Amino acid sequence: MSTLLEFLRIYPTRSAVMLICLIVAGTAEGLSLTALLPMLSVAAGEGATGEMGELVLKGLAWAHIQPTIGVLLLIIVAGIIIKSGLLLIANRQVGYTVARVATDFRITLINALLACEWQYFARQRAGQLANSVATEANRAAAGFEYGARGISFFFQIIVYAVVAFMISWQATLVSIGLGILSAALMHSLMRAARRAGAGQTELMRELLSYLTDVLRSVKPLKAMSRDSMAQASLQQQTDDLEDAIRREVMSRESLRALQDPLLAALAAFALYVALSWWGLSLPEVMVLVFLHVRLLGLLNKAQREYQKVMVQESAYKALKKTIAEAQSEVERGGGTTMPTLERSVEVRDLHFSYGQDRVFDGLSVTIPARSFVAITAASGTGKSTFLDLLCGLLKPHGGNIHVDGVALDDLDLRQWRRLIGYVPQETVLLHDTILNNVLIGEGELTEADARTALTQAGLWNFVVNLPDGVNTIVGERGGRLSGGQAQRVAIARALAHQPKILILDEPTSSLDRINAQLICDTLAELSKHLTVVVASHQDFIVEQADIEIKLDPDAAQAASSRNGDTQYA
Repeated sequence: MSTLLEFLRIYPTRSAVMLICLIVAGTAEGLSLTALLPMLSVAAGEGATGEMGELVLKGLAWAHIQPTIGVLLLIIVAGIIIKSGLLLIANRQVGYTVARVATDFRITLINALLACEWQYFARQRAGQLANSVATEANRAAAGFEYGARGISFFFQIIVYAVVAFMISWQATLVSIGLGILSAALMHSLMRAARRAGAGQTELMRELLSYLTDVLRSVKPLKAMSRDSMAQASLQQQTDDLEDAIRREVMSRESLRALQDPLLAALAAFALYVALSWWGLSLPEVMVLVFLHVRLLGLLNKAQREYQKVMVQESAYKALKKTIAEAQSEVERGGGTTMPTLERSVEVRDLHFSYGQDRVFDGLSVTIPARSFVAITAASGTGKSTFLDLLCGLLKPHGGNIHVDGVALDDLDLRQWRRLIGYVPQETVLLHDTILNNVLIGEGELTEADARTALTQAGLWNFVVNLPDGVNTIVGERGGRLSGGQAQRVAIARALAHQPKILILDEPTSSLDRINAQLICDTLAELSKHLTVVVASHQDFIVEQADIEIKLDPDAAQAASSRNGDTQYA
C-alpha cells in the first residue's frame, strides 16, 4: 500500500479529482440507499420503519415529497445513476493517470540512462534495461490502477457500513469484525502473492536479458550448431517464469475461492445474530441482508485488488532502483567554452587505468587538424580506450586533452561531441531504411544531408540504383547489405551532421582486403576536409595515413610521421 500512497503523492491533482469523485459518488449512493427501508415498509404495509426509516420520512416530508413506492424507487435509481456517472469520471481519471504513470516512468528512466556515463552502460545488460522500460513500467502503472480500484471499493464499503450502522450498529460491527477476521485469515495468501510477483520480476529480467544476448549472437550460434544449448537455457528460464506465474495465479484464485464461502458464512452468522438477539423488523432485516451482502462482497473485491497491488509492487521497486542507479552515475557536463578544431588535438601527460591495470602512463601526442591519423597497438593495449578518451566517454586519471589549446574539461562536452563523427568497431544498423540509419537521432537533418553523407562515404552510386533507393530496408543489423556496404552506411551516419573530426575504431577489421582498401581510400579523401583518426592494426591503413601513433604502455609512446620523422612522447 505504500506504493499506492507514493503514487498519490506524485500525482496530487489527478488523485484529488479521483478521490473527490469517489467520495461524492459514495455519498449519492448512500443517500439513495436510505430510501430502501421506508420503501420496503410501505410495500409490506408496515407502519414501523425504525429510527432510520422515520428520519428518511421526515426528510421527504420536509422536501414535500410523497413517500410512495414509485417515488422511493426513483430516488434509489437516481442515486445509482449519479454514482455510476461519478464513478465513470473517477475511473477515467484512473485510466488517464495509469497511462501518464507508465509514460513518466519510461521518460524518467530513458532520460536517466542517456545522461549516464559510458562506463555505466558497459556494466549493464541491454535486455534488462529494455525490460525496465517496457514491462516494469507497465506493471508499476498497473499497480496504481489496482490500488485506485481498491480505494473505490473502500469508499463504497464506508457508504454501506454507514447506512447499515444507522439500521443496526450492533449487527454492522459484528459484520465488519468478521470481515476483518476474514482478511487476517487470508494474509498468508497476500504474502504468497508478493513473493510470486517478486519472482516474476526477477525472472522476467533474466529471461529478456539472456534472450537479447542470444539474439545478438544467433548467427555464430547457428553456424556452430550451438543454438540448441541457448534454446535449453531459454526453455529452463521460461519454465521458471511459468512456475512463478502459476504461484501467483494459485494465490489469487485461492483467495477468490475461499473468500466467497467464508464471507457467506460470516454474513449468515451476522444476520442470525441480528434476527435472534435484536429482534429487528422484517424490512430492516431485508435491508440489512442487502447491505451486508454488498458490504462483504466489496470487502472481498478490495482484498483482491490489494493482492494485485502486492504482485506488481516488486516491478515498481525494481524500476525505482534502476532509475536511482542510473541517476547516481550521471555524466559530468564539463565546462562552458565552445569548442573549435582548427589547429590540433593535443594529449598531454595522460594517465589512465582500469583498476590496477595501467593503460596509459604519461602519454603525450599531437593530432593536427585535417590529417589522417592511424592509431596502432597490439590488441587490448588501449586503442579503443584512447578513442573513448578523445570523445570524452572516459575521463583521464591524470593529464588532459586539449583542443585548439583549450582543455577538454573546460569545453562544453556536448558541443565537443557535436564536432565528432564516430564509427564503432561493431557496425550496428537498425532494422530500418538506409535513410533512417543515416539520419538517426538528427531531427533537423534532411534527405539532402543523407545524400551528401552517402556520397562522401562512397555509397551513393550503390544506393541510387536500388529499387527503393534510400528507403531500402537494410534488414536486422544490416543483414541485407554486404560488410563493406554496411560499414559505409555507418560512416555516412557519422558524417551526416558535418563533423570536424571523424573517429573510427577498427573500421576494416571485418572486411576483405579489397573492401578494406576502398574504405581506406575514402578516409584518405575525407582527411582533406576534416580530421580522421582511425584505430587499426592493418598495414595498408598505416601506409596511407599521414601520421601513425603507436601505443605501447611498456615503452616510449611515439607518433611517427610517414616521412620518417619521429616525435617521442
